[in-house]
Amino acid sequence: MAKAVERATKARRAQLPRRRLDTTRSTGPLWRTYVRALGPGLVTGASDDDPSGIATYAQAGAKFGFGMLWAALLTLPLMAGVQEICDRTALATGRDLGELASRRFGAAGRIVIGVLLSALVVANTLNIAADLVAVGAGMHLLHAGPTGLWAATAGLLVTALVMSGSFHLIARVFKLLCLALLAYLGVLFTVRIDWWSVATHTVVPHLQISSDYAALLVAVLGTTISPYLFFWQSLHRVEELRDEPEGGSRPVSLARRGPKSAQAKLAASRFDVFTGMTLSNAVMFSIIIGTAVTLGAKGQHDIATPDQAARALAPIAGRLASLTFSLGFIGAGMLAVPVLAGSASGGIAGLLGKAAGFSRTIKQAPLFYGLVLLGTAGGTVMSLVGLDPIRLLVLVAVINGVAAAPFLLVVMLIADDRRIMRDYVNGRAARVLGWTAAALMLGAAVAMFATGGF
Repeated sequence: MAKAVERATKARRAQLPRRRLDTTRSTGPLWRTYVRALGPGLVTGASDDDPSGIATYAQAGAKFGFGMLWAALLTLPLMAGVQEICDRTALATGRDLGELASRRFGAAGRIVIGVLLSALVVANTLNIAADLVAVGAGMHLLHAGPTGLWAATAGLLVTALVMSGSFHLIARVFKLLCLALLAYLGVLFTVRIDWWSVATHTVVPHLQISSDYAALLVAVLGTTISPYLFFWQSLHRVEELRDEPEGGSRPVSLARRGPKSAQAKLAASRFDVFTGMTLSNAVMFSIIIGTAVTLGAKGQHDIATPDQAARALAPIAGRLASLTFSLGFIGAGMLAVPVLAGSASGGIAGLLGKAAGFSRTIKQAPLFYGLVLLGTAGGTVMSLVGLDPIRLLVLVAVINGVAAAPFLLVVMLIADDRRIMRDYVNGRAARVLGWTAAALMLGAAVAMFATGGF
């Protein structure tokens, strides 16, 4: 009887006219306002620098020196623009990208997107396996025990965390793990750097026509503008909106807020996104420089994983550089695993009209949690079967680079649709950045295949 009354009450509420909610919070110290604004964007940017990305950047610095620094300058505005678009789709609608794709595209389009998301689940599972191996290797470098033991332990801990159904706990752990990336900025203070050469290589692209350069460039772009980040950004933002006390369990979209509240929320979210993307690219910049002036200068070009880079840095740049490198990718790996597992899982669940998100319980979102469990548990098992993480880490980055263009097409068609976005449809700057990123990723993939780099 009580459940019937509750359902009737919810039905009556759904029929009431929507009112705009004033969600403006009281002001406090400026620094506290900035810190409070950090959330999904910061986590997305930090998770981008997972061991796959760290391995790719380390290889770029060791193999080509400063030759790919220009990519960091190029990817910053593109990455920030793309993630702001993904974030705004969630803010404007209160729905994640999977749900919006189901609304925007017909049956044929949904099938294609579903196939792409299924492939992304596979790629993410491989990435999770490689990341867990990297975490285990990092613990082994700290003389804490064997790699396999810590890879399995990390996998089990992350699986238990994400299956707990506590969004508050997960969000706090995510923010804490973001601090690990500051270790990579510290590497710059342990080595000698020719900053004039850094500046010239950053501003002036130094391109090479070779299969190795093309493949690694696609990997750098793919690990920076990764498809899983698109879905994670929108899903995490929706969960943050759902977690706000003003709207109860329902996400408070911009359309349901007062004008001042909507503008404040949009501005705070953009600050969050741009801060996260700046941190991500600063880490990329630091790793390329650090490995270029140490490993590259000493002719140690065969560096493809972060633990190899950490070992090689010790005799060249000192134990401190090796230690910070190790600690950095342990934290980054632990952060990236649930993000990887949750991104495509949320996309598939939303596309099929099912509930998704870590703010839901297992009972409320069984498909989402089933896919998350498949990713984390599958990655944990795969990390123990002797896979070669050296090739796997960069291979996954290349796959992401190839898959980014079609996913960007989906994102842009949604964000350019006024029926969905209403007053928050893409402006001129967003269109330029979004379509430029799509064209760049497509061109890089074509160039890689044309040069035989894959």
